[in-house]
Amino acid sequence: MAQSEKRYIFFLDDEEKIREVVKETLEGSGFDVECFDSPSECLAQLRSVNCDLLITDLRMPEKDGIELLAEVKQLAPWVPVLVITGYGDVPTAVKAIKGGAVDFIEKPLAKETFIRKVKSILQHGVPGNARLGQLLTRAEAHILKLIIQGKSNRDIANSLNRSTRTIEVHRAHLMRKLGVDNVIDLVKLGAAMGMINLETEKPDEAKTKAETKKKKDKKRDKKIEPESDTEEEQKEQQEEEK
Repeated sequence: MAQSEKRYIFFLDDEEKIREVVKETLEGSGFDVECFDSPSECLAQLRSVNCDLLITDLRMPEKDGIELLAEVKQLAPWVPVLVITGYGDVPTAVKAIKGGAVDFIEKPLAKETFIRKVKSILQHGVPGNARLGQLLTRAEAHILKLIIQGKSNRDIANSLNRSTRTIEVHRAHLMRKLGVDNVIDLVKLGAAMGMINLETEKPDEAKTKAETKKKKDKKRDKKIEPESDTEEEQKEQQEEEK
């Protein structure tokens, strides 16, 4: 791997020996690595240093990996996170994946499997313009989610109780930070960050689902109609008595 192609990896684990072994293994494969023994130290560095991949143990004294994952996704949603779990701890690993981790690997780490997984994640990482070293504020991250959901500036302003002008300023800052100049590219970038799914249903599938839902609604309406009619009649009687 050429020097210009080196990727920067953060590794977080509270066990010193594991940090030393993993650092040696990753650097031996051509990666630049910085190790941390506490989540707070890792998050502080993530605010100022460009990181291509965060690898973290799920079980640590100060803060578990699930909590850390949530904070990373808020702070820098484009940074892929690979979590390390204890052998057989599948439920927690699944929880981590649902929380935004790109993958998980079990202890003890098998060198070849570990390196292969790291390379695969980095190869399929988010576009370079999503790693500008300029991190989103909490407000910007929230607004980004609303934008890629299709909300207009006015809708966002109303939901957040802000002025439309304030939202326009935030949107401009977002586009500048993320290196895009239109909403379409912003949405694509949001998908690359894992914030949305761009997969769409085929027309026939959508039609079938709509028809099925309509039939279910009709059946449900038939079941509740007698009760609804009774309630309506009671309201009318009450109005007449008044």
